[in-house]
Amino acid sequence: MTTEAAVPWLDQVRWDAQGLVPAIAQEAATGDVLMLAWMDREALQKTAELGRAVYFSRSRGKLWFKGEESGHVQTVHEIRLDCDADVVLLRVTQQGHEPGIACHTGRHSCFFSVLKGGQWQAVDPVLKDPASIYK
Repeated sequence: MTTEAAVPWLDQVRWDAQGLVPAIAQEAATGDVLMLAWMDREALQKTAELGRAVYFSRSRGKLWFKGEESGHVQTVHEIRLDCDADVVLLRVTQQGHEPGIACHTGRHSCFFSVLKGGQWQAVDPVLKDPASIYK
């Protein structure tokens, strides 16, 4: 692994108390916001090195290579840092199904619920049954 001294750009990120930063995945071609996940230093560094989205799974407490189980890999074209240096934006191409599936529910985007009449309503279709994606 590369030493921290060799990657000073990582020091410019404002990591939270757990050493994480939120990362938004946005589809490069359409501008669709696909998902929000978390990254630690290693995940962000690996993402930059590999050109593939790598996140930190808080529930599993380890690195999560997007698509490692589902095949729905995110190819990263650009990594941006917001003005406060506390949110990362990944501009990606979502692989795996046409259109790409980013959400574990089998939908294109994790942001499929819209507030209507005081209730959340799912407005985007399930493109593939999650039971057939995750075995």
